[in-house]
Amino acid sequence: MNRSDSAPINIHSESSLSRSKVAAKGEAYHVMRVLAADPKHDHERGAGWKKGVAVLLDFILRLGATAAALGATVTMSSSEQTLPFFTQFFQFSAGYDDMPTFAFFVVAMAIVSGYLVLSLPFSIVTIVRPQLVAPRLLLLIFDTVALTLNTSSAAAATAIVYLAHNGNSDANWLAICQQFTDFCCQQSSGAVVSAFVAVVIFIVLILLSAIALRKA
Repeated sequence: MNRSDSAPINIHSESSLSRSKVAAKGEAYHVMRVLAADPKHDHERGAGWKKGVAVLLDFILRLGATAAALGATVTMSSSEQTLPFFTQFFQFSAGYDDMPTFAFFVVAMAIVSGYLVLSLPFSIVTIVRPQLVAPRLLLLIFDTVALTLNTSSAAAATAIVYLAHNGNSDANWLAICQQFTDFCCQQSSGAVVSAFVAVVIFIVLILLSAIALRKA
């Protein structure tokens, strides 16, 4: 009597449990299909992927700007040439410290290089925590200051390099690059070009930071 009464109860409970499992699986499958077909979900996933790429690009560009600024600093600070002929009282040589503008260029680009190195940890923070606004805002402000210093030093050095190549007949300034070819062409001119590469990278960094802050 007890066995016959308990058998239907077990069968009924097992069937109810199997139906609930099937219903749960069907509901989960339905939710996954809705999320997969939801354009808003795809848009958010695509936006997050693009934001991650932009943040990583910021770090890569900072590495490039650091290399360019350091290259400009080292090249200009080591620019020196001595002509093979000399007199009893004079020896013809040219170095960056002979021109105050080039000395300012070396100091300014050294400051920019130091800032770029110090900014790398903040860029890493924006990669790890992209939702934080304060580090990116701080980078935007100091990037603008560094861009101003970089541009001013590069522009001033460009004017001196131009005079060294072409001279100025009205002011009776001779073109010294006809004699000091290594100092002008391979060293000081290369440093100025490298500094302007850093300027271009700074502009891209500032634009990326501004766009990221606007979307935050």
